[in-house]
Amino acid sequence: MDWSLSAVQVGLLATSSAFTAVFYNVYRNKAATVTKLKDAKKVSIDQDLKMILSETPGRCFPYAVVEGVVKSAKETLSSQFLDNCKGVIERLTLKEEKMVWNRTTQLWSNTEKVIHQRTNSVPFALGPHDDNITATVCVVRPLEAAELNLETTYENFHPTVQSLSSAIGNFISGERPKGIHEMEEMLRLGDSVTGVGELVLDNNVIKLQPPKQGFLYFLTRLDFDALLRKQERDVRLWRILTVVFGLAACSTFFYILWKQYERHRQKMRVKRMLKEFEEQEKKNKEEQNWEESDEQTSRCAVCLYQERSCVFLECGHVCTCTRCYEALPEPKKCPICRAIIDRMVLIYNT
Repeated sequence: MDWSLSAVQVGLLATSSAFTAVFYNVYRNKAATVTKLKDAKKVSIDQDLKMILSETPGRCFPYAVVEGVVKSAKETLSSQFLDNCKGVIERLTLKEEKMVWNRTTQLWSNTEKVIHQRTNSVPFALGPHDDNITATVCVVRPLEAAELNLETTYENFHPTVQSLSSAIGNFISGERPKGIHEMEEMLRLGDSVTGVGELVLDNNVIKLQPPKQGFLYFLTRLDFDALLRKQERDVRLWRILTVVFGLAACSTFFYILWKQYERHRQKMRVKRMLKEFEEQEKKNKEEQNWEESDEQTSRCAVCLYQERSCVFLECGHVCTCTRCYEALPEPKKCPICRAIIDRMVLIYNT
């Protein structure tokens, strides 16, 4: 039982420590992203932007914030479901929705599975909100950007038609298909977009592209302040998760230490009790041996059975009982010192 308990404790400690390390790593990256966003250079799309970039070392800003509206570079994408709906990025998604029987909770739960997804894009640029300004920023590799939230332009649910036999079969198998969810999302022309990345002047063309220094590349329909607040919320969330799992790991660690200390103290107490028992047993044995030796010294030195009851004079030895004294040959001699016994005096043991 102790071994299984220890295994559970060690497993809990390892799991909470691993989660803490993972969450802390994510939190650190998120915090670094927020710091970089705050330090990013905010650039306005105007006629002076090319001149500013041409005078900048390397003809680029390593991390810059650009806000503008979506404009087509050459061609556009048309919505497959809405008329007069044009954009530069289109994402078509088909999801299968079904009910699955959960054996643990004994309940039906909704699940979704993406069975098909296709994303189309065409080159586009970000322009100023003022139509009189002709400067634009070409967006490079937009599908690599984070926070690319597209507008849902079409959504429809096609329910599954089931017969009685298929419904019974699905109920027995634990899966009940609900239908197909069809969705179209687009980044439309004229949408306000915030881009964060490397701003570079290349062949007299201003480009916004993924940063080369490991910074995150952002392209979102949120404004910069809203994007920053969202990232800060993520930082707080991951910090809370890190603290919670860190406290769980520390609590588990100290609990294991306490249990080990209690086991050690119990073991030392048992060891001390065994030592005291052995010492007491040794003492009892020594007392028993002393009593036996004391008892043996009071026995007759000849028959070793009767108690000694005779004092021999003149030597003074007390070593025999009366019967053995009388059995000594003449002249009677002391069995201890072999001196001739002149007379014998009886002693009485009480």
